[in-house]
Amino acid sequence: MASARKEKANNGLAQRASGTLSKQAFTMSVGTLEQALLKKYPAADAEAWDRTGLAVGDPTRSVEGVALALDATVEAVCEAADLGANVLVTHHPAYLEAPGTFKPAASSALVDGAVVWAAIERGVAIMSFHTALDVSQDAARALPGMLNLTLKGIACPLESSKRKGYGQLCAVRAADAPLTLGQLAARCTSVFGRQPRVWGDFSRTVSSVVTCTGSAGDLPETCLAAHVDCLVAGEVKYHDALSVSQAGLAVIDLGHDVSELPLVAVLAAAVEAAGVPKEKMTVLDQNSNWMHPETTRM
Repeated sequence: MASARKEKANNGLAQRASGTLSKQAFTMSVGTLEQALLKKYPAADAEAWDRTGLAVGDPTRSVEGVALALDATVEAVCEAADLGANVLVTHHPAYLEAPGTFKPAASSALVDGAVVWAAIERGVAIMSFHTALDVSQDAARALPGMLNLTLKGIACPLESSKRKGYGQLCAVRAADAPLTLGQLAARCTSVFGRQPRVWGDFSRTVSSVVTCTGSAGDLPETCLAAHVDCLVAGEVKYHDALSVSQAGLAVIDLGHDVSELPLVAVLAAAVEAAGVPKEKMTVLDQNSNWMHPETTRM
């Protein structure tokens, strides 16, 4: 009788230990993920016109999988759903101005609420961290690190923090000096796999560089005032690039999406840090939305 009780106790202990040590299932609500990302990229840091955080979806639903992309498009929503993800985390928001029509369509160019329609129809929540991510310390390290430049500070800091803002003021590392504009442009081509537009004398030596993802905005004038040698940005307007290059500022125009695709990896790291396992995450490839035609030598 005593041996039977002892055997029952041992079996019970084994069962409890097995249950305690077994791998716990991943559980997180959409709202919990949003709050974790908003803590890292606060809406207060974003531009007033921007959309930050959850735009579409039920915050109480459980996260089944997370897809990450630069742009929240109908195609991205459908690809996320097909891969089993019910959350799409993007840099650019699904919309800035509130849509007026919600119908199925291949693009928001056809129906302004097409992305929202697709997201609701496929059960995919969309959350975006656009300018809040742009000004973050995480984003500030992206381009300087990829281009082997030393980050020295922020060109246009926020009023709330000198460590956040637009444009990264960088120096060329001593091991790379002297570095010409042509060599820096070639490095950009190698790193990003796309040929940039370059304004300036290729033989010119550059020592100070400002990097910027996406649109450069007012940074060209800021760079001129600070006597910066070169601006590397995602997008610089033609007349702005023309005028500042003639005033002495070299410009390397990477392409808006080319400069910002690395921020998807920054978002992925933030989602993982929030507690989402890697096996629950997928980065969508949006690197081939456009292409250069083949060059034919006559």
